[in-house]
Amino acid sequence: MPETGPALPPLREVIARFGLSARKSFGQHFLLDLNLTGRMVRALEGFLPGPAGDLAQGTVIEVGPGPGGLTRTLLAAGTRRLIAIEKDRRCLGALAELTAAYPDRLEVVEADALKVAAEALGAAPRRIVANLPYNVATPLLLRWLAALAAEPGAFAGLVLMFQKEVAERLTAVPSTKAYGRLSVVTQWLCEARPLFEVPARAFTPPPKVVSTVVGLKPRARPLAPASMAALERVTAAAFGQRRKMLRQSLKTLGTDTGALIAAARVTETARAEELNVEEFCALARELEKLS
Repeated sequence: MPETGPALPPLREVIARFGLSARKSFGQHFLLDLNLTGRMVRALEGFLPGPAGDLAQGTVIEVGPGPGGLTRTLLAAGTRRLIAIEKDRRCLGALAELTAAYPDRLEVVEADALKVAAEALGAAPRRIVANLPYNVATPLLLRWLAALAAEPGAFAGLVLMFQKEVAERLTAVPSTKAYGRLSVVTQWLCEARPLFEVPARAFTPPPKVVSTVVGLKPRARPLAPASMAALERVTAAAFGQRRKMLRQSLKTLGTDTGALIAAARVTETARAEELNVEEFCALARELEKLS
């Protein structure tokens, strides 16, 4: 990863000049340590093979750039097309300086990322790399997973920072406490791997939790056939009463539970956390047939 680019002022100076105190309403915790932003970029390049990991190709999408710490690292590393989505208009002046420093390489979109179709931004391969605002991290991920369910090639990869607790759910395996709805849907569509942890002191202001950077590599095709809507219904019912056996928890689906379980060939006395992704997909397929 080449460390080249124009001389830029320190991030703390940028924050002071533009009055960018982090706001709780935006879930902001600015990552100012350029060693860590560099590590995120190297993780992106190392985790994704071939063109997907080549920053000179396609598009990189960043969500919530704030004062631009990760943004400047991505640009210095050779990203040729970077689209940054920022909801907080206070940050636009700082980002405009980066746009001027890297002509024709950075586009800033002032918008709520939850309302942006990231899968339609820029040219493929598209990668998303972001220090996600904690308060919208899970809804954003589910939105991007829905795009992948509709079109497996929508994104070539995602390198995202979450609260450690959320990251553990993404990568959890069956029969563990962290295994749940988010584990199933994520692993149905992606290979998920924790890459490294980031301590609270690395942020301004420091959050009350440890963060984890997670790599998500979309599968060429989902792990098993299913519709995302049906899979979400099944997992919501099963994990909504995770201590109960499936023959009881799945009754909330409003269908013949016994017929559903028998057709999917899963054990009626099993609990949600005991089923693997393929078994949940079998339930989702049979639910659609019975609905």
